[in-house]
Amino acid sequence: MTNNVISVQKINKIKPKKKVLLVINCLQGGGAERVVLTLGQGFYEIGYEVHILRFKPLVQYDLSQNLNYHVLKFKPYKLIPGAQRRDRVFARAVDKYVMQYIGQPDIILSNLDRADSILSNSKLLNITYIIHNTVSLLYKFNKNHDAEQLKQRMIDIYAKHPCVCVSEGAQKDFIKSFGNITPTTAIHNPIDRDSIRKQADAFVPEYQNYIIHVGSFKDAKRHDVLVKAYAQTDQSMPLLLLGQGKHKSETEQLVSQLNLTNKVVFLGFRDNPFPYIKHAQFKILTSDWEGFALVIAEALVLGTPVISTNCPSGPSELLPQNNLMPMGDIEAIADKMKHAMMNPQQFKALFDENLLPVKIAEQYETFMESVK
Repeated sequence: MTNNVISVQKINKIKPKKKVLLVINCLQGGGAERVVLTLGQGFYEIGYEVHILRFKPLVQYDLSQNLNYHVLKFKPYKLIPGAQRRDRVFARAVDKYVMQYIGQPDIILSNLDRADSILSNSKLLNITYIIHNTVSLLYKFNKNHDAEQLKQRMIDIYAKHPCVCVSEGAQKDFIKSFGNITPTTAIHNPIDRDSIRKQADAFVPEYQNYIIHVGSFKDAKRHDVLVKAYAQTDQSMPLLLLGQGKHKSETEQLVSQLNLTNKVVFLGFRDNPFPYIKHAQFKILTSDWEGFALVIAEALVLGTPVISTNCPSGPSELLPQNNLMPMGDIEAIADKMKHAMMNPQQFKALFDENLLPVKIAEQYETFMESVK
C-alpha cells in the first residue's frame, strides 16, 4: 500500500513537457527557415517538446529527429477569393489542426509574413511573431506609393501579439515604422556551432585563396556594388558568389562587362556552404539591409575573417568597427577589400557563445514569461 502511494506521488511530480510550436510557410531555402530549425533544437535541449508547422511540403534541409514536423497545405485555400478572407478561413483550419494533433502550445513562434498574416487571425494563445528583417527597408516604405496602406495593414497584424526582432537595429526600425504597438524585444538568431563545424569538414573546395560571398541575388545584397568594388582591386584572389536569385543574370552581365569572367565564380545554391566559408581567405557582405546577418555569425564560428557594410541592423552587433564599411560606397568597399586581400587576419573576430541555441531559446522563454 505504501509503495503504491509513493508511486502515485512520483507520477504526480512528473510534469508534462512544455510545448513550443514554430510556424513558417515552408522549409525551403533562406535563412529564416534555417533559424526555425536551429531554434527548435535549442528549445529541445532545454526540455521542450518541439513542433514545426509549415504550409508547403517543400524541404531543403536535413531534419533532426528530435523535432516533430507537420504540414497543413495552404494551396487548396487559394481558391477562396480575397487574401484577408482566405487567411481568416485558413487560420481556423490551423487552430483546429493544432488543438487536435499538438494541443495548446506554451509558446507559438510565427515566422515571416505568410505565417504572420495567418496567425494574426488565430484564436490560439501564446503567439509571438519573430521579425526577421529591417521592415522599412524590406518593404521600401520610403519608395512605395502604397506605403501608408501597407503600414496600416502590417500594424493590424503585428499589434495583436508580442514581437521578437532578430537584432537591436531591426527592433529600432520596427518601432520607428509602426510605433509602440506591442511589446518588443531584440533576441539574436541562434547559431548551431557544432553542426556548422561538422558540416564545414565535409569536403575541401577545389578553389584556393579566394574571397567568398554567400547570399541570394536579391535587392538587399547589392551584388552590383560588390562586383564594381572588386573590379577596383588587383583581383589577386578570385571572388566566389554562392547563391541563386532574380539578379543573378544581371550580375553575370556586369561581370562580363567589367572583364572579370575569369575572376568571379558563380557557385549557385549549395546545400552545404560551410566548407566554402571555412576555407575562404575572408568573407564579404555588401548588403544595404539585413535582419541579423546570419552568414556573419556562421563565418565567425569557423574562424573566417569578415568584412561587411555597416547596414542598419546586424553587422555592427556582430563585428568590430574596423571590419565595417559604408553602404553603397564602392571606393571605400574596394579599399577595405584591398586591405583584406593583403592581410585577412586583421579582420578576424570572436564568436559570441551567447548565440548558441540553448542560450537563445532561454531568452525567448524569459520574454514570453514577461508578456503573459
